[in-house]
Amino acid sequence: MNEDLQNEINLHSAGATVRHRSDFDHLKSLKNEFDLDQEFINKWVLPFYMKIRHTSDSWIEEVKQLKDEITEEVTSALLGDFNWRTRTVGAYFSAIKNYQNQIDIIGVHLLKSEVCYAGDVYALVFAFYNNEKALDYLNKYLDYYLQKPQLYFDQERVMETVVYLDTINGTHNFAKHLIHWEKMLENRNQISKVRNIQTAGIIEQHEGKTKAEEFLAATNNFKSKYDLDTEWVTEQVQLLNELREYCR
Repeated sequence: MNEDLQNEINLHSAGATVRHRSDFDHLKSLKNEFDLDQEFINKWVLPFYMKIRHTSDSWIEEVKQLKDEITEEVTSALLGDFNWRTRTVGAYFSAIKNYQNQIDIIGVHLLKSEVCYAGDVYALVFAFYNNEKALDYLNKYLDYYLQKPQLYFDQERVMETVVYLDTINGTHNFAKHLIHWEKMLENRNQISKVRNIQTAGIIEQHEGKTKAEEFLAATNNFKSKYDLDTEWVTEQVQLLNELREYCR
C-alpha cells in the first residue's frame, strides 16, 4: 500500500478526520516519543474507551479494581498518544485520580482539537474540576470555535458544560457566548443548505430530477434541534465524584 495512503488511514483511525489550522497552533500538545504496546492498550484502552460516557455498566467495577494502578505515568502515556481512544480514557482517569497538574495537557488538547470524539470528555473533566483554569479553557474554546461553524466539533457539549457550571456557580458565562452561539447555528444552517443543494445536483445526475427534488423537500423540512441539555453532564460529574472518592 502507498505510504501516504496508509498514513491517511492511520490518521483517520486516530480521529484526525479534520485537519485544520487555528489560533492555537503555537500551543505544544503532549505527544509520546514511543508507541503504546498492545498489552498496555488491552488493559487501559479497549475495555473503557467506548464505555466511559455511560453511567451504568460493569466497566465502573473494572475501574475500581484498577484504582491503585492508575498512576500519573499511565494517564500521561494515554494523554500523550495521538488517538481519540487513548486521550479520552487518559483524561477521564486523570480526573478520577485528581491529577490537576494535567489540566493544561487536557486544555491544550481541547483547544487544538487534533482528534475528534474526545472534546466532550475534556469538557466533562473541566466540569468536574470546576476551577478557574478549567473555566478559562472552556471559555477560550467557545470564544474561538463558536465563530468557526465550518468546524463541527464539540461546541454544543462545551456550551452545555458552561450552562451546567453557571447553574452550579451562579455565574453567567453562557450569556457571554449566546450571540456567537446563535450566529453559529444560523451559519451551520446555511452551510447545510449549500451542501444539500450540491448533493441534490449529484442525485439529479444519477437518479433524475424527481429524486433530487424529493431529497431537497425532505431536507428542507428537517428541523435541527439544539436544545442545550445538562442532564448528561450532571450525571457524569456525579459518577466522577463517586469514583474519585473511591479511588483516593
